Amino acid sequence: MPSAVDPRDDLWVAIKQISQSSSDTDYIEQLVPIMKDARHTSQLLQAFDQYSNNREAEIERICSANHQEFIGSVDSLLKVRSGTVDITDEILTLQASIQESAEKLHAQKQALKESRNVRQNINEANAALNDCLEVLRLANTVYELLKEKNYYASLRALDELQTIHLKGISRYKLAGLIDKSVPVAREQIREAVKADLSTWLYQIREQSQLLGEVSFYYTDVRLTRNQERAKVDPRFAKFKLNSATELVADETDEFDVLNNEEAGVETDFTPLFEAIHIYDTLGKREQFKAEYAEDRKQQKDLILPQTLNLLDEECGELSSLLESIAGFAIIEKATAARTINLRSQSDIHELWDAMCARAIQLITKSLPQLENDEILLKIKGRVALFMLTMEKWGYSVSTMKDLLLTLFSKYSELLKKRFSEDFTEIVSTDDYMPMTLNSLEEYDKVITVSWYTPEKSREELTFPCVLPFSQMYPLCCIDVRNFLNQIYLFSDDYFQKSSIIDETLRTALDDLLCNEVCQSLVDRLASQYPGQIVQILTNVEHFETACHELEALLFEARSSPSATGPVTLHATEKFRAAKKQASDRIFEVVNSKIDQLVETAEYDWMASKPVSEPSEYMREMTRWLSDISNSVLLALPEEVKGFVYFDALSHAKDAILALPLDDSVKRITPAAVTALEIDTQYLANFVEGLGDPLLLDNLDELTQTVALMGTDDVMEYFDVAQRNKKYGKVDPLRGQMLIGKVQEGAQIANQSPTKPPERERFGTLGSRFRFG
Repeated sequence: MPSAVDPRDDLWVAIKQISQSSSDTDYIEQLVPIMKDARHTSQLLQAFDQYSNNREAEIERICSANHQEFIGSVDSLLKVRSGTVDITDEILTLQASIQESAEKLHAQKQALKESRNVRQNINEANAALNDCLEVLRLANTVYELLKEKNYYASLRALDELQTIHLKGISRYKLAGLIDKSVPVAREQIREAVKADLSTWLYQIREQSQLLGEVSFYYTDVRLTRNQERAKVDPRFAKFKLNSATELVADETDEFDVLNNEEAGVETDFTPLFEAIHIYDTLGKREQFKAEYAEDRKQQKDLILPQTLNLLDEECGELSSLLESIAGFAIIEKATAARTINLRSQSDIHELWDAMCARAIQLITKSLPQLENDEILLKIKGRVALFMLTMEKWGYSVSTMKDLLLTLFSKYSELLKKRFSEDFTEIVSTDDYMPMTLNSLEEYDKVITVSWYTPEKSREELTFPCVLPFSQMYPLCCIDVRNFLNQIYLFSDDYFQKSSIIDETLRTALDDLLCNEVCQSLVDRLASQYPGQIVQILTNVEHFETACHELEALLFEARSSPSATGPVTLHATEKFRAAKKQASDRIFEVVNSKIDQLVETAEYDWMASKPVSEPSEYMREMTRWLSDISNSVLLALPEEVKGFVYFDALSHAKDAILALPLDDSVKRITPAAVTALEIDTQYLANFVEGLGDPLLLDNLDELTQTVALMGTDDVMEYFDVAQRNKKYGKVDPLRGQMLIGKVQEGAQIANQSPTKPPERERFGTLGSRFRFG
């Protein structure tokens, strides 16, 4: 049996150690590790059996020598064996107990291990949950900041969330979901910023008109200040508004158009700056530029109306339009100044040109409806103020200058139309009587407005006094001066087209004077009233004088430095020609009256009895000539009046001579010649009383012809020397014809003193109707 157990076996060694142990408890501590292992149970029992057998064999060997001792030893051994059995039972019991404890311990250890794993999992889950909660908190913070309109902080929190916090939970699905939502959140931030920017754009669009109104007010203040400065120091008069000198002089007067508490204007660019910053952070600067440019284009269209009413006396719609354009353009300039590379100058000026073009189109389209020059002058004032304001902001106003030319053309057209109506009314309602003044005050007013040099000084005047012209002349002079003033009202700091104004003024004034005054007066020359015609002639003379004065006045007022030479009005020549027409018309009317009077002559060329009194027509004609000389012709200059008398007497002479020369007059009796001599002498006496020898000489042909008809020695006429001496003015053919008629009439008168035959009597009366 000894060979069955390997002495080198651990169990064997352990049993030997147990047997040799001096303590009863030592072996148990040594057996416990072996007994724990169930695999060694059978081997342990075999080892104990082996050890027991060996010990018994050893005991027998020892006891063979000493039986008593052997017996004792056997007893001891039996006791030992019994003890061993007990120990073995205890060991088995202990082994079972240990085995049970070991199993419990293993179970507890397993449970502990599982508990530790669960705890670790819980800790890990708790840490992961905390990390996820932190991420969710940051995500919520992003949206809270977005709601608070703290866009940049929201964007920074979103970037921090994506670049830092999501990496800590990258193994979780939540990280992927949040990471996918980051672009959406960025887009929401961008849209929120865009919405705020749109609100801001709407606000500044609504504020544009107020901004323009304030800027117009400031320009007007500067204009007033510049004028006052020029009054104090005349050197400033040559410096216009927006000139370098004026701008320097106004440097100390600070006026912020964009932010002015008094005007209630406050322009906050913070939303724009924030939007630019957010877009820059998002890397979408170019997109923002494009969107902003498109928004401004749309806003530009919104501030421009579809129609424009220019008939409002206050120019409300036009003012609103120009103020809105000005405010919009000022915002553009201010935006460009406060930002970098957001608004290019080309974009700004493109919008400006488009707005100006639309405004010009609206104004031009509405101009034909406008018939009030005062409203048009206000429109020009608004446009000029707009131009002065925008020029200071660096905008080109060249297109608006063209609009001013259009407005001036319309303005001059309306003025011309209005003054044309005024002139027409003045000419048509005039009484064509010399103007009577009842006081020195009236006299001063007339002399002040009229181009007239009185013959007497103010101190020599007695009232009522009579001026040569009718009231139409000073009224027209007033209108001419008003026309000049109102034309020049269009000229100001901005409309400096002096050559155009000068030429337009000259042309319009020429047309008014030629067509509305001169032509109207010429048309009225058709009147049959000599007094009216004489007054027209007097008025025309004064208008001619006024034209000369106007030429000098226009030359002095001419502001164009390029214009040279004198100013010439066609109206001057027109009035000169009208004066000639009026003079001719006076001659024509006077001669017509003389013809009418001569036609009433009732000469009986076959009369047998001479008359002793002048004819009724002759007395009527001289009385009429005397009357017009002392009334109608009194206003004419003496030389003109002399010409009228000269022409009238010449015509009367010819008309009277034509009576006996009429073909219907075949014979003239001496009695008829006597009647003719009496009338001729009566006329000569009247002319002699006028005191003008030339007028009397004008009757020489008549007096010599009548003398030839009444002479007893007709042969003198055929003697050249005698004829030249006594009948030099007599026409030879007429003289011979009349001599023949007189001789025949004398023969008949000598033969029969009775009345002439019916045929000759009616033939003689028929001569009265020669000038029918």
